[in-house]
Amino acid sequence: MPTTPKFELYYWPTIQGRGEFVRLALECAGADYADVARGFEPTSSGAEKTAKKRMADMLQTMRASKLHHPPFAPPFLIHGKVVVAQTAAILLYLGPLLKLVPKSEVQRLWAHQIQLTIADAVTEAHDTHHPIAMGLYYEQQMHEAAKRALEFRRERIPKFFNWFETVLHRNPAGSSYLVGGRLSYVDLSLFQLVEGLLYAFPKACRRALRKTPNVQALHERVKGVPRVAAYLGSARRIAFNEDGIFRRYPELDR
Repeated sequence: MPTTPKFELYYWPTIQGRGEFVRLALECAGADYADVARGFEPTSSGAEKTAKKRMADMLQTMRASKLHHPPFAPPFLIHGKVVVAQTAAILLYLGPLLKLVPKSEVQRLWAHQIQLTIADAVTEAHDTHHPIAMGLYYEQQMHEAAKRALEFRRERIPKFFNWFETVLHRNPAGSSYLVGGRLSYVDLSLFQLVEGLLYAFPKACRRALRKTPNVQALHERVKGVPRVAAYLGSARRIAFNEDGIFRRYPELDR
């Protein structure tokens, strides 16, 4: 009989989005997990129905009346009787289980603070193409998006990157990692943030990276981790696209 995966991740099947930060941690740790709404070939009409059914099942699971702690939205993780949503909270929970965070409570709290700051940067990146309302198309808010993206490129990307550079520089264990002396989930998340910005704002991101060599080195270091490299080269890694958080609109990256 097939065994049930230890962790069940629930997220949209066609975008990286916020779920990708969790996927990277699970993949890096070699965890036994199921990406519940995934596992279909988009070229097949029959598989597309399967995808829609899986998404419907995900939403039904999320809204089930038996859940005493219902998620607001994907991603959420089910581990036995534990149901946890919000990317930073999921990683706070997974970090010790996957050995992707130091044992010290102080260090774990520090990692959580860094993850929340990464979440802030992700939200600001999203809001460059949807500055007014989620319910409007990008084309309906292009003028406002151009103004929001200008400030994001000139002020916010450098500010975030400079802070991460400072965190790396001040790490008592050395500048190779954000927390402690070995890879943690926040290193994976910073890698993903940089990857997303290289896709959406390649010019602005490269300018910021040239001024933050420790951030750039960390990005390359994470990319070379064997399990991460294997994941990035596999079909499990969804390509960036214009339905996700990081979207490439050349007119926003000047």
